[in-house]
Amino acid sequence: MKVKNWIRKNPVVISRDTLLQEAAQLMKEYDIRHLPVVDDMQLVGFITESDLRQFSFPSMVEDIPVHQVMVTNPLTIDAGASVEEAARIIHDNKIGGLPVLDHGRLTGVITASDLLAAFIEVLGLLKATTRLDLQIGDNGDIDTVSHIIIEHGGEILNMATDSNTVSSHKVYSFRLEQCETDDMVRALEEAGHKVLSVME
Repeated sequence: MKVKNWIRKNPVVISRDTLLQEAAQLMKEYDIRHLPVVDDMQLVGFITESDLRQFSFPSMVEDIPVHQVMVTNPLTIDAGASVEEAARIIHDNKIGGLPVLDHGRLTGVITASDLLAAFIEVLGLLKATTRLDLQIGDNGDIDTVSHIIIEHGGEILNMATDSNTVSSHKVYSFRLEQCETDDMVRALEEAGHKVLSVME
């Protein structure tokens, strides 16, 4: 999954000379917590809701321009990067969002909430799904198991495994579009695989 498919496009932006009071009003109006600071769509800084919290009273922000408070040289990510990379940067640096650049120009912002939405969709957590847990037989592999599942009407959304177990006892969890599984389970077991559970 690419960042460019999950960004908030046409982001609300401000200039270096925007006053903090205006920045705070924009955040409230658009229900956002990050504002890129740009000069001709070239990113020159980034300001967040938390940056504004140090100014407790409206009178404190009336005459202060953004460039006195903004983060200069903020962390960014390329539009073609993966959402996994964006998530790692946000997690490791304990930040809430990243400006997204395309050939050096600001093209959007991706936030922790955007990344959560991406992972929820990919994992199919909000869809009606079927989860199939199994151990692969000695004469099989992921490809043969996947083929059996697909052959019996299963559409695989994702697959995960428990990396804390030895390979001979590893449990593979397949999340499928909701489907009938009786024939699928029978075929898997006939092929030497051990189906541990089926959950709707």
